Amino acid sequence: MGEVIPAPWGGYIVTSFSLCDRILRDKTWNVPDRQWRTSQADAVRWSSPASQQMAASLPMLNPPRHARERRSLGALFPHKSLAGLRPFVERAVNRLLDRFTDALHQGPADFNTLVSEELPVIAIGEWMGIPSADYGLLRDLTHDQVFAQELFPTPSQLALSDAATMQLRRYFAELIRARREKPGIDPVSAWLKTWDDLEPDRHRADKAVHGLALFMILAALETTAHVLSSAVRLLLEHPEQMEYLRQHPHLIPDAVEEALRYDAPIHMISRIAPADTELAGTLVPAGQMVQLMVGAAHHAPDQYPEPHRFDVRRRASHLAFGAGIHYCAGNALARLEATALLTALLSRPIRLRFSTPPRFAPRVAFRRITSLQLALA
Repeated sequence: MGEVIPAPWGGYIVTSFSLCDRILRDKTWNVPDRQWRTSQADAVRWSSPASQQMAASLPMLNPPRHARERRSLGALFPHKSLAGLRPFVERAVNRLLDRFTDALHQGPADFNTLVSEELPVIAIGEWMGIPSADYGLLRDLTHDQVFAQELFPTPSQLALSDAATMQLRRYFAELIRARREKPGIDPVSAWLKTWDDLEPDRHRADKAVHGLALFMILAALETTAHVLSSAVRLLLEHPEQMEYLRQHPHLIPDAVEEALRYDAPIHMISRIAPADTELAGTLVPAGQMVQLMVGAAHHAPDQYPEPHRFDVRRRASHLAFGAGIHYCAGNALARLEATALLTALLSRPIRLRFSTPPRFAPRVAFRRITSLQLALA
């Protein structure tokens, strides 16, 4: 249909890799921040508590505020930090795979539930110093909150998202209060110290850290869980690729990148035109939203030879973590988890097969596998 398509609901859809990449890297294109959302006619959609919470999060901040808050995070996962996390992640992977294997001996088991949705909350929870008893609650609240970030949430979905947002706000308000009373060596305590130096008003400092902590949970769980399940799904659908990786495990990081390209956790990224802008011969008026369909861009034949072929040796760039100033801050941790999982899984003597077809949530923007039932081959 073309590189730029008028959307029937308003705004425009962008499908080409080159345009998606260019817009993401262009600092003049804005994200739909709080000011943009409050100016829209659909108040129920854009002024809900969940929508306003996302508008206050790092990915929805425009310069110069974005630069200040991004700097306050520091280097989230530098090499030293990742090196310290790696043994913990690898132990968690093996523990989860042991449990999954035990379940397989009783019959088909859901890899998504037993492994993919557990590992991300364990990893980010350990890093942030969150009690393990709270992992299940945070995972469930994240599943509900993400509805507000979808293209067409229903009123009932928005209600679920709003309720989850309020619970998450209360949870992280209590977490920050506890870290104020007893600081640790965790990143939340470090962010509090940083913001105390940046902001003399303690209430504002706490509010900034609250937004960062809540955002880290929302950003880390569903997206990474999808990457884990999707990588395993794609390898099972392409058994020759799986066997090749068993023989060439040094290519596992490349397989992770190909899974990110082939079925990215986020298929749609929103941007707002800063001025009347011509894109591929189409005039996009100032203030109009464009939906960057990166899932489609990842299958553009002018960017990727045989784009619909899954190939762990491809070694191609992608937009699964975005690009430009809003490039995903947690990409290194997601890659570590996926690499550790595939390395451990492929080193085991078990062989797997689908017991039923994978099931997906009916979404547009955020991909989510809801069931990945596997059995011993």
